[in-house]
Amino acid sequence: MTDTRPLALITGASSGIGLELARQFASHGYDLVVNAEDEELEAAARQLRESGTEVRAVRADLRTGEGRFLLLDALDGLTVDVAALNAGVGQGGAFVDTDLTDDQAVIDLNVTATVRLAKPLLRAMVARGEGRLAFTSSVAAQMPGSFQPVYNASKSFVQSFAQALAEEVKDTGVTVTAFMPGPTETEFFDRADMADDTRVGTMKKDAAAQVAEQAFEAIVKGEKKAVTGSLMTKAQGLAGKVLPDGVKAAAHRRLAEPGSGEGARD
Repeated sequence: MTDTRPLALITGASSGIGLELARQFASHGYDLVVNAEDEELEAAARQLRESGTEVRAVRADLRTGEGRFLLLDALDGLTVDVAALNAGVGQGGAFVDTDLTDDQAVIDLNVTATVRLAKPLLRAMVARGEGRLAFTSSVAAQMPGSFQPVYNASKSFVQSFAQALAEEVKDTGVTVTAFMPGPTETEFFDRADMADDTRVGTMKKDAAAQVAEQAFEAIVKGEKKAVTGSLMTKAQGLAGKVLPDGVKAAAHRRLAEPGSGEGARD
């Protein structure tokens, strides 16, 4: 890493929103530390280096203590100017039917890893009096997630956590941003077993590049919260503020219940 260029950490950066967010930072003069747990990470890092950006790839599974230690160890001695904690995973299906191990994996990555990484990163930023910490939340944070209950609850945690931290550090020179994408064209729905038999899995989704561009703008401006993506997603964000929880839970069921995707393709 160089001393003349700012440094951004992006987790979950092998594909989707994370990779596009890394591209945004690279194109704006940042060096990068990128993390993911899959073998796609090295290919992503090679793509990012083509622009002349210095990239350190840290392959580690953040669901585990060992993986989190590997990432933090790779950051030792570096000044992280921006940290985007983007890594996340989902799990579709009725709670009574899903495997508890899969449910726990959602909590381990979306909640536990978020807290355990945010603590040292934010402490270092506050000590310096500058820095930007960002979290990938979701419009799902605003609604009870019928047939995706642990995932939505995990994003509600991330949203509340981020907004609380933003208030705590508001006078320190550090900013905290939660950006909230809607359904986005990534590998998320395949990994959550929702790609083929749910309406949300088969419907048209936002482009990851569009989400990342808007997220980057929100982060560098120090915005506390931003709904990112299409006008439809922004409308969902507004609706989530006013609709009763029962209405939102029923609406989510229509999107996420297994079998709801039949005939949903155009």
